[in-house]
Amino acid sequence: MSHTIRYTPAVIRTERGLTVAGTRITLYQIMDFLKAGYSAEEIRDDFRLTIRQMREITEYINSHQDEMENEYQEVLALAEKSRQYWEDRNRERLAKIAKMPPKPEYAELWNKLQTWKSKIANQESMS
Repeated sequence: MSHTIRYTPAVIRTERGLTVAGTRITLYQIMDFLKAGYSAEEIRDDFRLTIRQMREITEYINSHQDEMENEYQEVLALAEKSRQYWEDRNRERLAKIAKMPPKPEYAELWNKLQTWKSKIANQESMS
C-alpha cells in the first residue's frame, strides 16, 4: 500500500491575484506589512500562517521582485480609485445624514458628545 503525498504550493494565482493557497490572504496584503517594517515572524503570527507558507511567500516575493512590485502598485492604484469612487458616491448621502437631528432617544447622548467636541476644540485652539 503506497501513500501519495500531494504538495500544494503556498502561493497561487486566483481571481483576487496572488494569494496564499487555501486562504483569502493576498500577497499584496503581506507586502503592506513588509513595507511597514513587520518581520516575517510577526506577519506569520498575525495572519496565522505556517512556517512553510511564510517561507514560500517570502521566497516568491524575493524571486519575483519586479513583477511583485508592479502588481503591488497596480493593486494600490485600483484600491485608491475604488476608495475615491465610493467617497464621491456617498458624499451627498453622508452630508445629508450629518445634518439630520439625532433621534429623540439619543438626544441626551448627542448633547454630551457635542459638549466633549467643543471642549476638545477649545483645548486644541489654546495649544
